[in-house]
Amino acid sequence: MVHIGNDWDALLKDEFQKEYYLRLRQFLAYEYRHTVVYPDMYDIFNALKYTPYEKVKVVLLGQDPYHGRGQAHGLCFSVQKGVTPPPSLQNIYQELHRDIGFQIPAHGNLSAWARQGVLMLNTVLTVRANQPNSHANKGWEQLTDRIIQLLDQKDAPLVFLLWGKNAKSKQALLSNPRHQILTTSHPSPYSVHYGFAGCGHFSKTNAFLTANGCTPIDWQLPMTL
Repeated sequence: MVHIGNDWDALLKDEFQKEYYLRLRQFLAYEYRHTVVYPDMYDIFNALKYTPYEKVKVVLLGQDPYHGRGQAHGLCFSVQKGVTPPPSLQNIYQELHRDIGFQIPAHGNLSAWARQGVLMLNTVLTVRANQPNSHANKGWEQLTDRIIQLLDQKDAPLVFLLWGKNAKSKQALLSNPRHQILTTSHPSPYSVHYGFAGCGHFSKTNAFLTANGCTPIDWQLPMTL
C-alpha cells in the first residue's frame, strides 16, 4: 500500500482503500510491467512526500507528467538533474525574471520550492512514454480532486496557482475565502502570451503570504545542482 511518510498518509488513508483507487493500482501494475511509464514508480507521490500537508503554502497545479525519457520526477513542471528545462518551464523562468529579477539556472529541478511549501501537483500522476494524457480518466483525477478539497479546508491561508484550462477547472473545488486563487493561461509556448507572460504571480504570491504573516517563498533556485 502507499506510504508517503508524513501527514498525508493519515489524510488519504481512506481514499487509498476505495474501489476506484484499487482499480487504478491494478491498471498501473499492468502499465509499469508492459509499457514504459513516467515517472519512476517510486517518484509518483514526490509532490506529497516533499511537501507535507501541514507545510503547504502554495499549490501549483499541472496536468500530467512530462512524457519524455528522464524528465518527470513527481513534481509538476520540474525535471530531473541533467535534463534541459522544457519550453513551459523556460517560460516560467522568463516570467520569474521579469517579475522578481530571478536569475535563470542551467537546470530545471524545482525541488527547492517544494521544500519551502510549494505543492507541485499534477492532476494525473503518471503517463505512458510519448503519449500525453494516456493515463487520464483512470482514477487519478478522483484522488487529486480529494487532495485539492483537503487543501481548501486548511485554516492557514494558501495561494492556488491555476495556469491553463485544466487547472482552472479545479477552481470549482475551492470555496474557502481565506485562500487566494490566481489564474492565467498555461506557460506553454502555445498560450504563454494569452496572460501568463506578465502575470506577476510570483510577486503576488509573496505579497499575499507576507500580508498574512507567512514567510514568503524564495523563488530563486540554486544556479547549479
